[in-house]
Amino acid sequence: MNSKAITVAIVVGLLGVVIGFVTANSINRSEMNSLKLQAQTAAPTDGAPQKPGDFTLDPEELKAKIAQADAAPQDFDFQKSLGGALYRYATMKKDTQLLDEAARILQRANDLKPKDYAVIVDLGNAYFDSGFFKKDPAVMKKARATYEKAIAEKPDDADVHADYALTFFLDDPPDLAHAVVEFQKALRSNPKQERALQYLAQTYIRQGDFDKAKKTTDELRGINANNEALQLLDSQIEKKTAQPIQ
Repeated sequence: MNSKAITVAIVVGLLGVVIGFVTANSINRSEMNSLKLQAQTAAPTDGAPQKPGDFTLDPEELKAKIAQADAAPQDFDFQKSLGGALYRYATMKKDTQLLDEAARILQRANDLKPKDYAVIVDLGNAYFDSGFFKKDPAVMKKARATYEKAIAEKPDDADVHADYALTFFLDDPPDLAHAVVEFQKALRSNPKQERALQYLAQTYIRQGDFDKAKKTTDELRGINANNEALQLLDSQIEKKTAQPIQ
């Protein structure tokens, strides 16, 4: 998914009731990853802004919309919009069953229009998030194969390339050398891609290359001094470099 803000809303109720999946304007891919990596499910206090993870849709309404999509399998626009919205909502709720439904609907949209870029990316993201939550390398490989189709269409999409690189970083066992190559490709397209910098630094730490890890962390700091990963990266680098050589 590109870094531009997207409106996460779709008709999910009967008789055209429009339910917004978030109360803010949008959620981008970086924020979706933050939702995956951090628990954000606490109930809001009275008067506090509602966080995306706090919002809950009626399961029966969701079932009805999924059934409606199944009843109209040739309706590309409906498959695309519902599948994309379900993926975002399921990720916010960490609902793997609903993520699988989203992937199924998005795959149907992809079968109808294989070159629709937004569908390809949403399908890859749905597989990615499902594989991440389930810790399932097989599903993560489906995400990787789907991202490869997206990259073939738009090689310079740094956000997609960062997610593609993450499929190697998160593999079991991780393919760190391949992850480095792909994170670097993302950064050639967009040197300010924070997620690529963050996980490239983490990859270097895992490889034991602390000079490159520190350089990459400093680049991340120069782009966003408030990036939440900086404290952990600094701590890991300091701890590792302080260890005596055996």
